[in-house]
Amino acid sequence: MRFEKWQALGNDYAIVEERELGVELTPARVRALCAPHTGVGSDGVLLLAEPADSGFVADLRIFNPDGSEAELSGNGVREAVMYLRRSGWTERDSFSVSTAAGEVRPRITGERTCTVDMGRAKLSAPDFPSGDPEGRGSLEVAGRALAFQFVSIGNPQCAIEVEDGLEELDMAELGPPIERHELFPNRTNVSFWRREADDAIRARIFERGVGETMSSGTGATGAAVAAVLRGADSPLCVRLDGGELEVDVGEDLHVDLSGWAVPVYEGRLSEEFVKGLSEVQ
Repeated sequence: MRFEKWQALGNDYAIVEERELGVELTPARVRALCAPHTGVGSDGVLLLAEPADSGFVADLRIFNPDGSEAELSGNGVREAVMYLRRSGWTERDSFSVSTAAGEVRPRITGERTCTVDMGRAKLSAPDFPSGDPEGRGSLEVAGRALAFQFVSIGNPQCAIEVEDGLEELDMAELGPPIERHELFPNRTNVSFWRREADDAIRARIFERGVGETMSSGTGATGAAVAAVLRGADSPLCVRLDGGELEVDVGEDLHVDLSGWAVPVYEGRLSEEFVKGLSEVQ
């Protein structure tokens, strides 16, 4: 079973082609594969398959390290896109990939960079059923009252502006109860952000099914949309622990996400590991 390890701003995925798989990727098998000491160690798995529709280059499924399946990942999509081009799935600069969130259209802009059309962000969705049309809400966690902006961009985002003390926030204390708060029946990503300039924000991300992460494309998008709604300029530079992403938010909340992705290594799982994986249910 061959795979490649890729990373984008420190957000790393194991990329596997479905035709290389000898077993179905159940939640338990995903957890075993992503385990840092006994597996390959990654923030998730990107599973690429031949497209069911001829209009797409590939079908992409995205798995979190806890075994849950994500609808979309901005970093993961860029890694998959650059992998598809590098591995000969397509020679085009612009093409379509099918995801659980629908069609995404990337445009390759360099040897390691691309821009992904993430579609139109929404401020109301079934992932926040009690929300108003503007997506604004508040909750109380760890004795703190927090106002947030809900954004749906393939998956749910809870963006919280922090004017002071962003770097000192205890993400392990705040992240889990917000992720699993009753307001969000399907759990949510959480981004804490502050404005640094008219066209730049700093963000820290707690990702659903992952925990605090160096980078998250959809998390950066949620924070960027929240900032633009509060008067920030677009395109917006989002500064994350792993680096910078550019998020272009249109007046209709259509989002283009630009950044880089690079391979780390290519590997092949041992026969012993694959056998053990097949025995995990």
